[in-house]
Amino acid sequence: MQNLIVAVVAYLIGSVSFAVIVSAAMGLDDPRSYGSGNPGATNVLRSGSKKAAILTLIGDAFKGWLPVWFVVHFGARYGLDDTSVAIASIAVFLGHLYPIFFRFKGGKGVATAAGVLLAINPILGVATLLTWLIVAFFTRYSSLAALAAAVFAPIFDGFLFGPHIIALAIVVMSSLLVWRHRGNIAKLMRGQESRIGAKKKPDAAA
Repeated sequence: MQNLIVAVVAYLIGSVSFAVIVSAAMGLDDPRSYGSGNPGATNVLRSGSKKAAILTLIGDAFKGWLPVWFVVHFGARYGLDDTSVAIASIAVFLGHLYPIFFRFKGGKGVATAAGVLLAINPILGVATLLTWLIVAFFTRYSSLAALAAAVFAPIFDGFLFGPHIIALAIVVMSSLLVWRHRGNIAKLMRGQESRIGAKKKPDAAA
């Protein structure tokens, strides 16, 4: 029962779309209506508002961090264990990808996954974030940076902690993140992927 509650609460938290909420609060277009159509920080940046993009990034990362951090630090009091951490991680991530509050049309999960990893272990989170930053800095492709981070996150976890149940959650999140970027992979291969900071294009394919 405890793990079911963890899953439901984490999923509902993940279902809060900061890209849509922040854009609406700041009088910007719905991020699902332009650019890649993805309700995430990178696409919000295409609106021209760096402030909105930063707020979206922080919000999406925070919602990924919050439920997992709570289970990690306070779960033992309620009979929760590493399996509960894994469940919270996957549930909040799925909430972002398929939010019940927004007709199950969510983002790709990069910032939310980063928040989850930081909650699981700060060293793991920072190592994965550095991977994203390095690739993004040299290529200016947010999608390529996300894919690199998704590939290396389970590797970093394996080197740092070895086999454990939470590692399975990390593999699941990484796999889902790569799957959600399948369109970006195709664009990268065709040389059509937008770089970080590109302005919005209302008719661009998702």
